[in-house]
Amino acid sequence: MRALLPLAFLALTAAAEGPTLPPAQEEAARALMHELRCLVCQHQSIADSDADMAADMRAVVRERIAAGEKPEQVKSYLVSRYGDYVTFDPPKTGANLVLWAAPLLFLAIGGVAVWRLYRRKGA
Repeated sequence: MRALLPLAFLALTAAAEGPTLPPAQEEAARALMHELRCLVCQHQSIADSDADMAADMRAVVRERIAAGEKPEQVKSYLVSRYGDYVTFDPPKTGANLVLWAAPLLFLAIGGVAVWRLYRRKGA
């Protein structure tokens, strides 16, 4: 009985990860899993995370790839469900564009302030 316990655990873990895929589909699914962020861990991909939510997301990726969806379609589905933050490379549009441009804006403001300070001292 004790010998069957680890096997039962492995079977449950495999079932939670989604269907078994052919090698080409599994490779596409794994590549996509490395592009998606675990929403619990935040700094790990769902491929590397041990969180339950990451396991659920891996299962969704495998199920949708097994159903014939392309990786970009699966990614679009997960973005529509969880938002742009689920990807490690969110699009540079809208509110995100402000976040991308803010460091350059602050650097320019600091440069102008330093320039004005030295100009005033020299005069």
